[in-house]
Amino acid sequence: MSAPTGGGFSSFGIRSYRIDAIDAVRGVIMILMALDHTRDFFGVVSVSPTDVVRASAPLFFTRWITHICAPVFFLLTGVSAALSRGRRTSGQLARLLFTRGVWLIVLELTVVRCLGFQFNVDYRTTMLIVLWALGWAMIALAPLVFLPPAAVAAYGALMIALHNLLDGIPRSPNAMVGALQAILHGPGMVLATPNHVVFAAYPLIPWIGVTAVGFGLGAVYQRFPDRRAFLLRVGVACCLTFVVLRWLNVYGDPSRWAPQPAPLFTVLSFLNATKYPPSLLFLLMTLGPAALLLAWMDRGTPRALRPAIVYGRVPLFYFVLHLVLIHVLAIAVCYARYGTAHWMFESPSLDRYPFTQPPGWGYPLPIVYAVWAAIVAALYLPCRWFASIKARRRDWWLSYL
Repeated sequence: MSAPTGGGFSSFGIRSYRIDAIDAVRGVIMILMALDHTRDFFGVVSVSPTDVVRASAPLFFTRWITHICAPVFFLLTGVSAALSRGRRTSGQLARLLFTRGVWLIVLELTVVRCLGFQFNVDYRTTMLIVLWALGWAMIALAPLVFLPPAAVAAYGALMIALHNLLDGIPRSPNAMVGALQAILHGPGMVLATPNHVVFAAYPLIPWIGVTAVGFGLGAVYQRFPDRRAFLLRVGVACCLTFVVLRWLNVYGDPSRWAPQPAPLFTVLSFLNATKYPPSLLFLLMTLGPAALLLAWMDRGTPRALRPAIVYGRVPLFYFVLHLVLIHVLAIAVCYARYGTAHWMFESPSLDRYPFTQPPGWGYPLPIVYAVWAAIVAALYLPCRWFASIKARRRDWWLSYL
């Protein structure tokens, strides 16, 4: 069983007791996340990885395995908030969540947008993605911390279970109402003018629900040192519920699965749950294995995965740095190959996000995997250095990184 190892930071700036199992799971997720972003910049985009008719099985699973990343980010943000509750009042925690949430939104719209994905400041194309939603989830969680954790978890579970009832509501012709629909339960366009486009890719309702469930899970970590049995039951229950509901093909996902000419691709269709917004089935499919992974890590982090703890202790630092590194590497390869890299600095259309690929651009999966491994390895020493700084010092500004 993993035990608290002292104070620290986790889940993008929320100070909490360190639990190695949580840091290890978060680190594994950060590593997987880099695979998805490496594929965005170096992969072939002519075929969508979730197109079960045209995509290959390796391409599908390269995308599918990374689906677990965002749900774990939001879940562990709630866990970290709950773990920090024992050392501050509810009012202090609410203020902390609010300020960190605002910071993440600002960071999404500035550093991540301009350095991570676009390398420009024209704001012609702006995608509201994970830090945007995570910031709003923290802000939404702030008033909930005054309630019992069980009530917060029940509230989050209801949001997850029932939000697909909104799937059939048509987009309002009113621009402001339509933008609000996109932000809450899109995805969809928030702003569309000849010069500027803003698209909400991470609608808020289900992600707030996951964060609230995480807050309830954090109370389990606080009160029950032997939580492995609970995590195992929850994980198995989520996985079985996913299989049953997906098989029934009635509720829980706007995209129905269908038999395909080959059995393998029928399996792919079955697994191809909707991420935008994350459907009930998508969240069952990802949070179930996440709970099992947390239970497994709680026995003690395997030696081979212990480096992941380093990444898991500085998630925001890793997040921003890995995006910049991937983009800089793509620029270097583009210059070497074409003698210019203007594509990497131009805002793309939404269907070509994060950048308009040069003619003939894109590499096969083995090269994508090799680049991913090199990026993760290159980030280890900087992350270890920054983790050591955060462990030694308590400067206020460190909580924002």
